[in-house]
Amino acid sequence: MRLDRWLQRYSECGKSAARKMIASGTVVVNASVVRDSLFEVNQFHRVELDGDLAQDQEAYYIMLNKPAGVVSATTDPKHETVVDLINESFSNSLHLAGRLDKESTGLMVLTNDGQWSRRLTEPEEAIAKSYLVTTEHEITPDTVAAFAQGFYFAYEDITTLPAELEIHTTVSARVVIYEGKYHQIKRMFHAAGNRITSIHRESIGSIILDESLAKGCYRALSSEEINSMV
Repeated sequence: MRLDRWLQRYSECGKSAARKMIASGTVVVNASVVRDSLFEVNQFHRVELDGDLAQDQEAYYIMLNKPAGVVSATTDPKHETVVDLINESFSNSLHLAGRLDKESTGLMVLTNDGQWSRRLTEPEEAIAKSYLVTTEHEITPDTVAAFAQGFYFAYEDITTLPAELEIHTTVSARVVIYEGKYHQIKRMFHAAGNRITSIHRESIGSIILDESLAKGCYRALSSEEINSMV
């Protein structure tokens, strides 16, 4: 948001008054005086007005190794949620950058930065997401070809983007998709005449699940991991 508009909202003043305040040199953003009314301010900039602190919110980016049985939600009246696993004072400010089914496991990313998380979840970004899966029946070469072609989902009247299927054993494989439709991987295998028995997410874009994280444990993303999605 432009600095003059931010000031109008914060101080409930008019545009002219906001610009005069900026021009006077009394607005400090991240320890630097800003005299440009068009300067873009986000929710994580530290802003001081005439020596008084007006905004100082920290951004949080968390990697979690989700265990089975935990729901991908911020709150739930009956079940433990992924946010319940984050034992931090800021946990209630977090939202989920993508979900996993209750019984699915692996990488989840939580943050309070909505602009950043949209890059992970917006379909047009086409971020690669990698999963290890096991199935009830044998995975055939025909299934690999079907994944590469895409599946038509009549309920939404859509065809999935081409996906990558790498067979590991007769009943296990790695799947890479570039979107996140409802129960997409399960539905793709169902359309191919098979059934998923487990799903484990390995990565989202350049963010790879830390192998040292036990199930239910988490850590902050590194600056490199955060910036890889900018």
